[in-house]
Amino acid sequence: MHAYRLIRSKRRTVAIEIRPNGEILVRAPRLVPRAVIERELALREEWIARHLATLPPPRPEPSEEQLAAWRKAAADHLPKRVAHFAAVMGVTPAAVKINAAAKRFGSCSSKGNLNFSCRLMAYPPEAIDYVVVHELAHLTHMNHSAAFYATVAAVLPDYKARAALLKNKR
Repeated sequence: MHAYRLIRSKRRTVAIEIRPNGEILVRAPRLVPRAVIERELALREEWIARHLATLPPPRPEPSEEQLAAWRKAAADHLPKRVAHFAAVMGVTPAAVKINAAAKRFGSCSSKGNLNFSCRLMAYPPEAIDYVVVHELAHLTHMNHSAAFYATVAAVLPDYKARAALLKNKR
């Protein structure tokens, strides 16, 4: 039997999820005995094994030296790209900050601050520009509505192909 993480809640059924990092997550009703949960896992063993086999191998974490190099490159490159696209889009961010976030490439706060992960520097320029435009579009639309994507598409008509570049490397 595989190791798993159990989350109990006010649900009616047992659900098994394979996370992208290979973790097996089991969601179950509060009062269901552990034996019932483990029987469900045993019944789904083939399904679990199949899904675990399809996961890509984990990417190694970059060294401190690599992160430092990316941070320097990001501090040099990203503010210039933000200024370029902000002028094109007619928006002005309050601030541009660089971090080393591993889970997201960029974010936009409600105050208009743009945050970018230095890990973006491992991706092609087309992908980096997509993230910049994506975050700048949030200055106009703080959501992912059709209007938001229309704003992105007005600047980068091929934004879907650019976004796909970010998924291929993770």
